Amino acid sequence: MDSRSHTHVTAALRLCLHALLIGLLGLVVVRTSSEDAPHTAAVVVVAALMAALYAAGPLAPSVQPGSRAGAVWLAGLGTLWAALLVLSPDALWVAFPLYFLQLHILPMRWALPAVVVTAGAAITSFVVHRQVIEPGAFIGPLIGAAVAVATVLGYDALFRESERRRELIVELVATRADLAEAERTAGTLAERERLAREIHDTLAQGLSSIQLLLRAAERSLPEDAPAAGHVRAAREAAQANLAEARSFVRALTPPDLEHGSLAAALERLCARTTAPDLTVRFAVSGTPVELPTPYEVALLRTAQSALANTVRHARAGRAEITLSFMDTSVALDVVDDGQGFDPSGAPVHERGDGGFGLPAMRARAGSLGGALSVESAPGQGTAVAVTLPLPLTLPVTEAERAA
Repeated sequence: MDSRSHTHVTAALRLCLHALLIGLLGLVVVRTSSEDAPHTAAVVVVAALMAALYAAGPLAPSVQPGSRAGAVWLAGLGTLWAALLVLSPDALWVAFPLYFLQLHILPMRWALPAVVVTAGAAITSFVVHRQVIEPGAFIGPLIGAAVAVATVLGYDALFRESERRRELIVELVATRADLAEAERTAGTLAERERLAREIHDTLAQGLSSIQLLLRAAERSLPEDAPAAGHVRAAREAAQANLAEARSFVRALTPPDLEHGSLAAALERLCARTTAPDLTVRFAVSGTPVELPTPYEVALLRTAQSALANTVRHARAGRAEITLSFMDTSVALDVVDDGQGFDPSGAPVHERGDGGFGLPAMRARAGSLGGALSVESAPGQGTAVAVTLPLPLTLPVTEAERAA
């Protein structure tokens, strides 16, 4: 039940309550008139005043549940009803709608005593007018009071439960939208990386090879050879297209790699990684070389995943990321002094971390012909190392282009 349906139900209940109270007042007037009671005129006047006061309540903006004006309005109705009880025994039936009014207008700590007093007044009126004590005189008002209290409390409980469910549904819908957005973002980034890898491994490498072959052919031809100009034009076209392909690759790389080298991206990653009592350091070993974009992406993602696991699970005080350039390979080591885990069991790092587990790191390394190793033990920290073999043909550096 949402707020709109609650409003509709409340409006319907209020209309029923209005009809019930006015109908019971009319019944009192009719029965008193038909019995030619001595106080018929007084009953009509008091009933009319009570009906007018009751009708004025919903029209007054100040008469609200829990307000002082509402309590005063309810006290006026109670006073007129008490006068009506003195004049006619049939007025005791008006107690039933009064129960609901009291439970609706007054706070519960005051509404329950008011209901008890109203039921007591109805019972007293019956006994005084009939001059006889019957079980029905007690059972009727008490059952009416119990039904009113149970109805109001039950409805409030159902409404609170429906509100909790509505809030939960709203939260679930928002969470589903966030998850969908996260999945779209992750899919977009994955596709960008795939396209960058495909362009680099196919078009860029092919154009680079064509350029080198044309350069060799140009050097082997005499300067006045008729084909020399065509070879030079073809080499320049291949070089221009290679530069364009590399610009596409750069545009498709992760944002952290757009503004510098892999080492700079890893250093920024360490600088922005924060956790209580955790210090993250970065170091480079060996002579840095320009790596293909898929290598940089794989190493950066592995570092992000391993460092995220350290922050979430390791409770470490120190973590170090080392990027090592060797003759035939490049390695990335992420070491922490945290609580560690048993690699032979179900690693803590792989439990509910949203896909940043060791299998994803192994898959990245394996896709480039590399390997991932994990060394850890409970209470002895964790060391994650990924090693990738350097490709036989590395991207052309600026110095090579100048040469």
